[in-house]
Amino acid sequence: MSLSDYAAYDGLGLAALVKKKEVSAAELAEEAIKRIEANNPKLNAVVLKLYDSARATAKSPASGPFEGVPFLLKDAFGDMAGTATRDGSRFRSNIPVDYDSTLTARFKAAGVVILGKTNVPEYTLLPTTESVLYGAACNPWNTAHSTGGSSGGAASAVAAGFVPLAHANDSGGSIRIPASACGLVGLKPTRARNPLGPDYGDVVAGLCSEHVLTRSVRDSAAMLDCTQGAEPGDPYYAPPVERPYLDEVKRAPGKLRIAFSTTDLAGKKFHPDCVAGIEQTAKLLADLGHEVVEALPEIAPEEPAGIFLPTWAAYLAWDIEAEAARRGRPPKDEELGGLTWGFYEIGKSVTAAQFLTLRQQAQAMARRAAKFMQTYDVWVAPTLAQPPVKNGVIDINERDPMVGFLPLADYVPFTPIQNLTGQPAMSLPLHWSADGLPIGMMFAGRFGDEATLFRLAAQLEEARPWKDKHPKVWN
Repeated sequence: MSLSDYAAYDGLGLAALVKKKEVSAAELAEEAIKRIEANNPKLNAVVLKLYDSARATAKSPASGPFEGVPFLLKDAFGDMAGTATRDGSRFRSNIPVDYDSTLTARFKAAGVVILGKTNVPEYTLLPTTESVLYGAACNPWNTAHSTGGSSGGAASAVAAGFVPLAHANDSGGSIRIPASACGLVGLKPTRARNPLGPDYGDVVAGLCSEHVLTRSVRDSAAMLDCTQGAEPGDPYYAPPVERPYLDEVKRAPGKLRIAFSTTDLAGKKFHPDCVAGIEQTAKLLADLGHEVVEALPEIAPEEPAGIFLPTWAAYLAWDIEAEAARRGRPPKDEELGGLTWGFYEIGKSVTAAQFLTLRQQAQAMARRAAKFMQTYDVWVAPTLAQPPVKNGVIDINERDPMVGFLPLADYVPFTPIQNLTGQPAMSLPLHWSADGLPIGMMFAGRFGDEATLFRLAAQLEEARPWKDKHPKVWN
């Protein structure tokens, strides 16, 4: 292997070369570091560099499926001994933790070499990746545009070829939104498929799911094989897995009944480029032999946001006050961004009774979504209602969230639904805008059924490959 070909391989491809001794883990680490150093100044994707510890690990990486593969953790729930996790906030302590999270330990056991941590918006609040602490992450397809959020640094790094896959998490679309904006594969697994230990049983009342962003379907499947499964003390478990997900990628999906949507829940059409994308995707699915029907689940237009936003605000208030308890003082005015302050105030106003009412409403919505999914194997729609927006569209210093979020009020039409219902959902890079920006298509599956999504995704990856589509900032 020539190291100039590094970014032509996915994670499993690089690991195979390491196992065959055609390249060493140390050489891969140095190549990844070289690429980060060359292009991170343009993208601001990596915000903490851990090169010394990576070089030490690369001398003897774990012999898992991703042996020796360069990897990045997200600066949110990406806890690793000897490093701090700051959630993109000036208020979060910069004191290193002395343990690995369960997921980090499982990543390490899979064989990856962790090179650093990636950019996030403060407290993972935004569908873009911008904060006062770190600045904006930039999209390698067009650096004036957003990477999406909150796993935007991870998406930028993977899309630009720094690493073939990177840690991400998703409480309202934070894996799928950046996958769409940066032209990647982004799966939010079924609720509780990956554990959140040792500190948490669930996060945001079950809204948060952990996984990775990848360039290939098989990398997503193989890493989920490495990380999925309950640990002792979990409050609930995802349904059992029938066979390894990497095996599912090799299986034909069969004839599926698939619903597709060209409008949001209120009947509003998406951006013309997104409509073109979903219409072409629906035709491709029909050409592949699936039964394709235009349909929407029985969910009121105001329902997802009406449940999601106060639930998330209550979680934010808890998170900030937990940090205040650790530090022995509340945040100072300059330690939180304006939008964070605004949501914090909303969260503090949510009573326990209101929070439990929100949980009941989410569960009722999940029943209706499950009924819809009894008719359809998969529901597909554009991940975002328009191509990736420019950085700066959201004013992160605005204290009124209704004002701050107004420019993107319709930007994320569907992703919070699967966080509320617990269903798996995957964004795939199947379309590009007239301006050359990625437009992902989101495939939602039945609760517990990542297997169908992986089989279908592999079929689409073969039928409409994206492997050779590269952004402007590449290599």
